[in-house]
Amino acid sequence: MVTSDFSLYIYSHSLCFSPNSLFGMGNPLLDISAVVDKDFLDKYTLKPNDQILAEDKHKALFEEIVKKFKVEYHAGGATQNSIKLAQWMIQEPHNVGTFFGCIGKDKFGEILKQKAEDAHIDAHYYEQDEEPTGTCAACITGDNRSLVANLAAANCYKKDKHLDLEENWKLVEKAKVYYIAGFFLTVSLESILKVAKHASENNKLFCLNLSAPFICQFFKDNLMQVMPYVDVLFGNETEAAAFAKEQDFDTTDIKEIAKKAQALPKVNTKRPRIVVLTQGKDETTMALHDKVQTFPVLKIDPKDIVDTNGAGDAFVGGKIFQCFLSGLVQEKPLNQCVKAAHYAANVIIRRAGCTFPEKPDFK
Repeated sequence: MVTSDFSLYIYSHSLCFSPNSLFGMGNPLLDISAVVDKDFLDKYTLKPNDQILAEDKHKALFEEIVKKFKVEYHAGGATQNSIKLAQWMIQEPHNVGTFFGCIGKDKFGEILKQKAEDAHIDAHYYEQDEEPTGTCAACITGDNRSLVANLAAANCYKKDKHLDLEENWKLVEKAKVYYIAGFFLTVSLESILKVAKHASENNKLFCLNLSAPFICQFFKDNLMQVMPYVDVLFGNETEAAAFAKEQDFDTTDIKEIAKKAQALPKVNTKRPRIVVLTQGKDETTMALHDKVQTFPVLKIDPKDIVDTNGAGDAFVGGKIFQCFLSGLVQEKPLNQCVKAAHYAANVIIRRAGCTFPEKPDFK
């Protein structure tokens, strides 16, 4: 097996077509989308094209949108979407991805469990009754989508109540590739560290996404506690810039940032860290060892972009890492992982929300 440059096979175990070989842990949300009217937006002081965290004045929105409009439900949240997209790219067998997160014991929680099952995710939720299931309402008017997220139960994950349970930890041990979004650093650092250390000690692949500039800025200490265990680091250009500033890299060049992040201290020296940084419609940058390679994204006519939230281009960048995971699980070479991710991003940006056709058409 050739192991040079970016054709390096990053995983040497037999992962192809293995259930529970990909593990994700994060903030599960039930995505609720509906075409609404201007009166509905005005009632909750929503802009037509925006994304916000729910305030007290928005709490009734989630029940009202279900009662007043025809809604669609999808299993959502950054990490759960990533597992869902990886499963879509892999297709068979089902349940390649395991997902842990916290939900409420309520109607929305039951719907979320069913939607995760429909997406062929092996979801094992920590269910509690103090907070309702996290939700994200997509209020659609014309070509615009106003997103309102209520994290609620997603913020309530407990290591000792769920991750530490024997039957759950066995699923962690079964996995070979691990993926966690940086958002979860605000919820359960101790859970992330337990999984990351397991991956490192067993020479498995641990992946982390920077997720947002505020994670790099305000949760820097948590982030840097996990960084020594990170085998694959994902981020976009704004997250990379924030990370570089907080780490005193003294550069704004995306390639230099990738190289410096790649060279940060690492516990498992058997695996050199890989850094993948996206730039919307511009090329994706990947660093491995002391080498940096770039990959152009697939071009798309702006009129074909359906999901306009985040100006479209950022949405492309946000999806690239998600289907990179499918390549990791299937032992693809790194350049194939990137190509698969670019393909998936190009498909998804043409559709509303994190949805996709029944099967991918990627060779």
